Amino acid sequence: MNGFFCIVPLLLIRFGVLRLLNENALRRAAFFAPAIGKEKVALWFYQVSNIFIFVYLCFLRIKTDSYWFYIGLVIYALGLLLCLVSVLDFAKPGENGINMNGFYQVSRNPMYVGYFVLFFGCCVLTQSWLLFAGLVVFQVSGHWIIRSEERWCIEKFGQEYISYMDKVRRYI
Repeated sequence: MNGFFCIVPLLLIRFGVLRLLNENALRRAAFFAPAIGKEKVALWFYQVSNIFIFVYLCFLRIKTDSYWFYIGLVIYALGLLLCLVSVLDFAKPGENGINMNGFYQVSRNPMYVGYFVLFFGCCVLTQSWLLFAGLVVFQVSGHWIIRSEERWCIEKFGQEYISYMDKVRRYI
């Protein structure tokens, strides 16, 4: 089976489900906070690694001939579930505009965590070290993107967001 089939459910959740639930949320999810300094470089690496993961998966085959397939399938399914629940929560922000419901009570960035788990599952399913290297670049650069989003949220929401940051961890 081709690795492309790992991408389809993610795209349906990320764009289809989010659009059906709240078109404004789809626009919010596509927004990148203004990057400064090294964040601009990180944004470039983030975009390139994201494209690499999506395109490279189209050329990989899912290997079903060992126990790694079942381990990868569980990790992938967990990531897919985390992405779905995160999107459902993201579609319903509070009146103040901050997402603080559902998984956002545990992690300020559950969609990013979901992407990582899902893509890690893809790495195990395809047994590709090159895909894993792309995922590492994606995750490290994503951390800088998250930091720029946090700075933007502090500017936009002020003390309310700072209080949220004090209560809820960045990742897990």
